[in-house]
Amino acid sequence: MKTLESFQLAGKVALVTGAFRGIGQAIAIGLAEAGADVLLIDRIDCFETVQQIESLGKRAIAVRQDLAEMDNEKARKIINQAVDHFGGIDILVNNAGIIRRSPALEFSAEDWKAVLDINLNTVFYLSQAAARHFVDKHKPGKIINLASVLSFQGGLQVPAYTASKSGILGLTKALSNEWASQGINVNAIAPGYFKTEVTAGIRADPQRSAAMLERIPAGKWGELEDLKGPVVFLASAGADYLHGTVLSVDGGWLAR
Repeated sequence: MKTLESFQLAGKVALVTGAFRGIGQAIAIGLAEAGADVLLIDRIDCFETVQQIESLGKRAIAVRQDLAEMDNEKARKIINQAVDHFGGIDILVNNAGIIRRSPALEFSAEDWKAVLDINLNTVFYLSQAAARHFVDKHKPGKIINLASVLSFQGGLQVPAYTASKSGILGLTKALSNEWASQGINVNAIAPGYFKTEVTAGIRADPQRSAAMLERIPAGKWGELEDLKGPVVFLASAGADYLHGTVLSVDGGWLAR
């Protein structure tokens, strides 16, 4: 029987990529609020995120790593750092991502590679390394990927981002099929339009902002706090029977 205790993460260790600010920072803090210690990965120092987590009485370690340069060996070393600092890892949140905007006819090879490297390739390398750790230690594990509403839609002038997030949807399902029998849950959340730097330009334009809000059934932009609950749920024992699920957190955008 699942109880409220099933949604607590006390004694668990989470690894969150892209935790310097925005969605990644909110997710890392949400996991700590639920009881987890957190290893933070970003190319920028996550000092502020560490401070907020430590203020909750939980442990946090920040590791600087350019995720654009990820490969099998670097992914293995990152997981080993979690083992060295905390004794292991229980939860991996693949949050880090970038976006490049340009018409498809003009989209550069450099931008295409940069987006796919971070948004998709790194997710596979880290997921594989984490799953190997779970299997080697004969322990269950949770992998949570950041998809997007553009995993389901095409968007405009973001071909690489859309391709990468569509890839995340497929990868989440593919890995869940292989690893569910090993006690590894691979799921994803698909955020809609949130108050982040990515949407700052739209929100600053009265006409565009009004058009977006009219399209969102909830009638408002997502707050970073809105992502904490879904991620904590997927990271918890309460989601033990969820495999290959992509949970839309979008104010109803995709249902419109």
